[in-house]
Order: sequence, then structure tokens, then C-alpha cells
Amino acid sequence: MYITDISSLPYREPQRKMSEVNVGKRKEKCENCTKQCNKKQSDEGAASQPERQEVNGQVSEGPQVLLSACLSCDGCLSEEESLKISQQSLEEVERVLDNNKRCDVSKHKVLVASVCPQSLPFFAVKLGMDVSAAALRLCGFLKSLGVQFVFDTSLAAGFSIIESQKEFVQRYRRRHHDPHALPMFTSSCPGWIRYSERVLGSLVTPHICTARSPQQIMGCLVKDFFCTQQKLNPDQVYHVVVAPCFDKKLEAVREEFCNSLLDTRDVDCVLTSGEIYHLMEQKKVSLQDLDSVPLDQVCHGDCRLGEAGDTALARHEGRGSEGFLEHVFKHAAKELFGLEVHEITYKTLRNRDFQEVTLERDGETLLQFAAVYGFRNIQTLVHRMRKGRVPYQLVEVLSCPGGCLSGRGQAESEVGGRVDKALVQQMEDTYSSLPVRLPEVNPALQTLYQDWLQGQDSPQASMLLHTQYRNQGQGHGQPPHMQW
Repeated sequence: MYITDISSLPYREPQRKMSEVNVGKRKEKCENCTKQCNKKQSDEGAASQPERQEVNGQVSEGPQVLLSACLSCDGCLSEEESLKISQQSLEEVERVLDNNKRCDVSKHKVLVASVCPQSLPFFAVKLGMDVSAAALRLCGFLKSLGVQFVFDTSLAAGFSIIESQKEFVQRYRRRHHDPHALPMFTSSCPGWIRYSERVLGSLVTPHICTARSPQQIMGCLVKDFFCTQQKLNPDQVYHVVVAPCFDKKLEAVREEFCNSLLDTRDVDCVLTSGEIYHLMEQKKVSLQDLDSVPLDQVCHGDCRLGEAGDTALARHEGRGSEGFLEHVFKHAAKELFGLEVHEITYKTLRNRDFQEVTLERDGETLLQFAAVYGFRNIQTLVHRMRKGRVPYQLVEVLSCPGGCLSGRGQAESEVGGRVDKALVQQMEDTYSSLPVRLPEVNPALQTLYQDWLQGQDSPQASMLLHTQYRNQGQGHGQPPHMQW
């Protein structure tokens, strides 16, 4: 099956269903509060002075807004950011496909799609099949639209995990003379990163792991390694990522992930799982119509990563996310203390989304990590950090309650904008059925470290697998409109 006419698709409708309507509702709910936010105050000058009011015995400036409500609103986006994010759409993909039909072959864009592992369980549940079968059908659908290569991002996630493991060990060993070494916060969640840079500032940013997220490492793999293999310039490739989270669109347009000389980005467009599924619905695609097409391999030929064993879908440890906590915990236990950890026991604290794990020997606590998901729990974590009461050496932080499988780009119900808990449970069960594969024993990663990056500790590896996070807001002072 090959879809020849994509121009007739009403692209605006699925996107509006998944994002515009819900964001509009959230903005309407907190409009009075966000009028007092720092950006709008600076834009409007002194024309509107917030009222002083007393909250818990303390004088507070202006109405209070919960952190979760604040970050659900895009009122603090600059015009440039808003423009870039508006281009993260099905319309933009349509434009590229239309240009390919009309322009000279020499000006064609090679379309590449990279699918996050957390998106695959969504399609498995929706299509009523296992993850492997759903991946084949999704690949067939994307290629029917005109996408030429479809990858999954597990390989990139393996790079991110290995680099995070190495960085944690380095930070731990310098903890006594570097006040910013610990705790280390994970860096794969763009919602958490944006909040850290815009609101928390120097309180948190020095503690964020510098390893790039799986999405952005995949961007480097496609626009650097893959383009070299295919004898293409990066601007000749249009790279689409299918992700469970709307915030990934914002991550893709960060300045450090753009090549201004070639006017291209590592990730040109992020589409959510829900947007792709609505596209399937708009085309009235049935399971019988979808061909089962194997996912492509980033490497081929001399790289020799396409043998049978390397193509099987697998997941990393952890419930519904990339498992940074579990991988780093086991690696650190072995590297720092010579202890093999096979099973990790989570201790639930405030709720299922605030848990900790501990490594002990002879009654002594050697390591203490935490998994903190959802902005309510993040508020608690930051409040403790301000008071110097964070006992953890590493915290895996994700803005979505339940982790990446619960991303609003796939777990939000059509009615009311709430998370579909039954769908999330089905996705968790489906995701856990995949076999676990440790990145350290993945031969593809070891080959790429040598062939692509010239070694694990090379300047090339540092440049392409790491980034820096910076203060973009008012430093570590608490914004007057934020309620803790």
C-alpha cells in the first residue's frame, strides 16, 4: 500500500484535538494568575501592579498559581519559540512531502522518522497487537506516507544511559571538593529542564547531568553518522521524531541543537504518538491495509549492525521510561563498591511517583537514589533542596506522573483532557513484556563509539553526546507568583 495523496488530509484537526484545545482550556483556567508572571510583568511594565495579600502568615505578591498550572501554559514562550514550535506539526511534514513531489530530485528531502520506545506500546494497545507487530505496522504506515527510513531510538537511549553512568561516577568521586557534584539530576525530560533553567536557576542547573537526551542523541546519529553513510548533507534530511510528550517539541528547537550555517536542526519535527494515530484515523487505515515493514538499522554494510539478534525490539530497565535510575544505580554499585545488584527494591514514600532505592553494606548506606515524577513531587523535592535536606546522590526527574508512558501526547483522553488511566495501565503491561537489554553489552553501541565517535572519552563523544544547561530566568529566587 502506498498513499499517494496526502494533501487532502485535514491535518489541523488532529493536532487541535491533542494540543490546542487542551492548552487553551488550561490557559483559560489560570489566565488571572499568569497575568502576574514575571515575563508579562516585564512586557507590560508597571501598568498593572499585583495586589499584596497574606498567605500562610506571609505577605505574597499577587495571586498564587500552582507550578503544574504555570507550566501547562505557554504564556512564557517567546515569539521566536512559538513560531518554531508551530512548525512542529503535521502541516510541516505535509509541506516537505509536497515539495518532494514538485521539485527537482536533486532538491528532495530524505524523510527519516525515529520512534521512541515509549510510543510503541501506545500503538500496540490501539491496534490490538503486541509491540513488535505494532512496530512493523507503524513502520509500514510511515513509509506509505513517503518516509524513507524508520528507526527506533533505543540505540540513542543506550548512549545516553552509558554517558550518564560515567558522569555519575565522576561526580561521586569529586563530591568532597565540588559542592555542585551531587545530587545529580537526570536530563532527559524537557519539561523538567525548562523549569530548572527558567525558574530554579543556579540552585539546580549545575547538578543536571550533561548527557543529551535520547531524542537529541538520535538527532546527532541521523544528521551526522547516518548522513555520512548516505553521502548526504544534514540539510538534505528531514528528521521526524515520534514521541509520547508535547514538551519534546520544545526540546527540538533549543539553540544548541540547531545548525545555523546549514539552516537545519538535529530533529526537524516532533510529532506525538496521538498525532500519528489521529492521522491513521483520518486516512481510515485498517489493519488489513497496513503492510508489516521491518524497522531500519542506523548502521549497515561495514558497520555490520543489522544481523538478526540486533534488530529485535528491547527495552531498558525501569517502569515506562528509559530506566536511568536503575542503570546508573547498578553501574555505580559495581564501579564504586564492587557490588553486583541484580534486583532493585523501591520504597514508596509520598506516593507511587516518589520512590527511593538504597544500597547498603553491613548496615551502612552507600547509595540512596530517588525517582520523582510529576510536578507536585518535584515541588516537594525542590523545597527540600532549598533547605539542604536532599539525602540522594541521584534523582531521576520526570514531569509526567507515571513517567514517559503517561506523556500527554498519547495518554490524554479525548474527553476532559485527563490521563486515561486504563490506557496507561495497558501500555505499562505491554511495555514490560519487552525483554531488557543492557546498553553495556550492546555490540552496536561499542562499534559506534569507535567508528563514529573515535572512542568513549574522545572530544567527539563529548561534543555530540553532551550539552550544557544554563540559567535563563531570575536565578534561584522564588518567583512571587509560585505556590509551594
